[in-house]
Amino acid sequence: MNDSISRRDALPMIGALPLLAAGCHSSTDSGRSGKPHRHHGAHAPMTSERSVFGTLPDGREAHRFTFRNPNGTTLKFTNYGLLVTELHTKDRHGKLGNVVLGFETLGRYLEGHPFFGCIAGRFANRIAKGRFTLDGKEYVLAVNNGPNHLHGGLAGFDKKLWKAGEVRTTEDAISMDLSYTSPAGEEGYPGTLTVTVTYTLTRDDVWRIDYRATTDAPTILNLTNHSYFNLAGRGDVLSHELEIAADQFTEVDDTLIPTGKLLPVRGTPLDFTRPTAIGARGMKTGLTPPGYDHNFVLRHGGKALGLAARVFERGQGRTMECHTSQPGVQLWTFNRAPEGLVCTGGVPVSTHGGFCLETQNFPDAIHHSGFPSCVLRPGQVFSSRTEYRFGTC
Repeated sequence: MNDSISRRDALPMIGALPLLAAGCHSSTDSGRSGKPHRHHGAHAPMTSERSVFGTLPDGREAHRFTFRNPNGTTLKFTNYGLLVTELHTKDRHGKLGNVVLGFETLGRYLEGHPFFGCIAGRFANRIAKGRFTLDGKEYVLAVNNGPNHLHGGLAGFDKKLWKAGEVRTTEDAISMDLSYTSPAGEEGYPGTLTVTVTYTLTRDDVWRIDYRATTDAPTILNLTNHSYFNLAGRGDVLSHELEIAADQFTEVDDTLIPTGKLLPVRGTPLDFTRPTAIGARGMKTGLTPPGYDHNFVLRHGGKALGLAARVFERGQGRTMECHTSQPGVQLWTFNRAPEGLVCTGGVPVSTHGGFCLETQNFPDAIHHSGFPSCVLRPGQVFSSRTEYRFGTC
């Protein structure tokens, strides 16, 4: 396999696939005209706000940005770690509610958190034993997850203050570029890496994330957003019904490092080829504590923007589709929550109180020639897109 990340200079805009459940729809469903259906406020403007979110120990200010569309869908995020702090969407009765886990102050994030809503990098997920060899040279990284390296190390992209660009507003979307330059040697990685992440909220209730990166020396790269979703807004997510567009998963050892084998999901607790409650088989995955922390091999192979997963929450009637141009998605069901955890709005959160759909390259890809390449070289451009599309049922 080619040892370089394939260049994807342009990603197609693909409309949402119909939701499977009867009576479910998203704001991107089309009417007879073939254009996206807008429930209301077709001529109302997209709006944005900016405020100081807090001050870092070194005196720099972090800002929080609020994007809102005419439907009331609201995305709040900060340029510290690109943390998504709140995401409000409507339920079947038109009531807005926050569907991600997070905190209301920067100070609370600085106390520590389980990667709530952040951009993970330079390499999201795990690297075996915190070391890898590239072009004959070995690089040693922090070991911060048992015997392995996780999510970029001790001070990954989730703990960086990103440079916020100007807000761009059109009739149908509002967006912002946020950039960070990771110097050569940061957290042990080679090459100076320049990364731009674009957060977009559309009029049709889509949260879009675009990633772009270049390097001045060979390096490895794996970027994802680590938002924890709970479409009911509180309680556990075990009754959420999940469908994943994958027939295989990456087998792992007891430290969650891939063995290199791709195994079929059929007949296992990882079979989400049809909508299935997360809790239906989640206690039988063999993990301790029980739940999911698995990479699924998406059918579309990461060649273009395609379906990764659909989620249905029947109580409040919210739905979410995840589409990505990445080849994999990690399902993490918050199998161990800190005791006494309280999130935005005073909502108590316990184990299985949220789930992540982390779109990504495969974990530890640098050690497996049969996995999609994670190597980025000078002159190449890494780009990918992920969309979370919200609706009701």
